[in-house]
Amino acid sequence: MKRQEIDTYGQAVAYIDEIPRFTSKHAMAQTQEFLHRLGDPDRGLRILHVAGTNGKGSVCAYLRSILEAAGYRVALFTSPHLVCIRERFQMDGGMVLEEDFLRAFLHVYHMLDWDALERGEEGAYHPTYFEYLFFMAMVLFGEAEPDFCILETGVGGRLDATNAVGRKELAVITHIGLDHVGVLGDTLAKIAYEKAGILQAGAPAVWWDTCGETTEVFRRRAEELGILACTVSENDYSFSNFKRKSIDFCLRNLYDRDVTLTIHTIAAYQMENCALAVRAVQALEAGRRITAEEIRKGVADCFWAGRMEEVLPEVYVDGAHNEDGIRAFLETVSGDGHPGARSLLFGVVKDKDYRRMVQELADSGLFGRIYVTCMRSSRALDVGELAALFGGYPGCACQAYGDSGAAFRRLLESRRDGERIYVAGSLYLVGEIKELLEA
Repeated sequence: MKRQEIDTYGQAVAYIDEIPRFTSKHAMAQTQEFLHRLGDPDRGLRILHVAGTNGKGSVCAYLRSILEAAGYRVALFTSPHLVCIRERFQMDGGMVLEEDFLRAFLHVYHMLDWDALERGEEGAYHPTYFEYLFFMAMVLFGEAEPDFCILETGVGGRLDATNAVGRKELAVITHIGLDHVGVLGDTLAKIAYEKAGILQAGAPAVWWDTCGETTEVFRRRAEELGILACTVSENDYSFSNFKRKSIDFCLRNLYDRDVTLTIHTIAAYQMENCALAVRAVQALEAGRRITAEEIRKGVADCFWAGRMEEVLPEVYVDGAHNEDGIRAFLETVSGDGHPGARSLLFGVVKDKDYRRMVQELADSGLFGRIYVTCMRSSRALDVGELAALFGGYPGCACQAYGDSGAAFRRLLESRRDGERIYVAGSLYLVGEIKELLEA
């Protein structure tokens, strides 16, 4: 491996994009060792750590928005990005600048043991794609010294790079489902065990009560660590009113009267994510001083791209990328009150349970027209195989396009009066459509 001269933002992004070709995930001890080599930039950060199967990004967004509404400075590290890699690093309400991205990249780059890497020594450490970005986040946020730093795990929790940080203020676990089973395990209990790895002594824990099986894993781990724990479930909130572009619901308040909240989305599943985020904020010592009005403002102001986002009039993109995500997506679509026809553009990656996802979509009967496509990612499922799966269901013929942009343009061109268009199945697909619209 040869050291390169990197002087521009574009060169840095190109280098990061090439990392998966020459390295793979490392042991936690190696990640922690390199973080220490960087000077432990996480030291002093008040870290809120978020894991789970679905809803992680949305919970992070609600946490950030509520804390900012209360006057706190918040740094946020999330994944994946949809269009621009800098989306992963949010500070003071926006993406980091290109020059700051480059500076953090070079800081990490210059700390690598290039003599060992160039000699090809066995065990010479080079971060993976995600590890590299995590280290950059710690460098950036350590310099910025925000009031709070929110970290979203990549995959799992126990062995995730973000779990290398020394100290946390809070651990939050969202809805658990069967995803990444080859890495995390093939049962909800096994997956919950991996997610519970983010719990830490001295840091309160808040989790979504997916089922008794997962909650028992979290509760047992919390007891072992001797930490305060809070379970959030559907019993903690109640639906109040569905408007055309927003949802009102009532959340039981731990410290005061119940609070009525408005989320500006048509996605019913965001009530769950919002309720979990509010309860997480209240579990913080500082959060107990946040008023109901600040919570209401933070919730109302929250925006998270790619999650039932209206990108054009009556055109919605949603990052439903696994079986549970598709069920939540369909629940929203079936209850959105749209009186006209609906159409769907769907693409999926091949390492998901795409057969069950297709079955859920086909059985729903919600879409008069279905277009399937293939993303640019090497992980994308072949469009011919996807079309054949839909074709196996009665009355569920679909049109196949090898290019997502061509499929989307054709859907728009052939759109009927009053028809609502949805795009779902993969965040890669959502990113490609958003990139097309922003071009």
